[in-house]
Amino acid sequence: MPRPKRKRFIESPPKVDGFKPFGVPMGSLEPVILLFEEYEAMRLTDYEGLNQEEAALKMNVSRPTFTRIYERARQNVAKAFVEGKAILIEGGDFHSDDHWYKCTQCQKLNISKQALQGCNYCQAPDLRELN
Repeated sequence: MPRPKRKRFIESPPKVDGFKPFGVPMGSLEPVILLFEEYEAMRLTDYEGLNQEEAALKMNVSRPTFTRIYERARQNVAKAFVEGKAILIEGGDFHSDDHWYKCTQCQKLNISKQALQGCNYCQAPDLRELN
């Protein structure tokens, strides 16, 4: 019996829900799912410039596990680019120190240490929890 999977630590959610090719309506695109931990792996290595050992420590996973996450992320992004598919960033097996919400009215990202009842920007009560 394999040991339980360790939840990956994600510092903060992405500012957008995904990307799509120019000039193609979203309804006619097949999406590629990029998990939150895959996004985080790319953010830490490609954006922040950390090596895989440092990034693995930040995500609270082993270096080989980090490498597998990072490789899946690169394959998913490459597939979307080559095949002209949309990228949706969602799901995965992760945890964070904060609560993440997306307002359904103004579409702004709300990050809070405590659970929220309404949007911090427009005060709308309709929030979608991301984690």
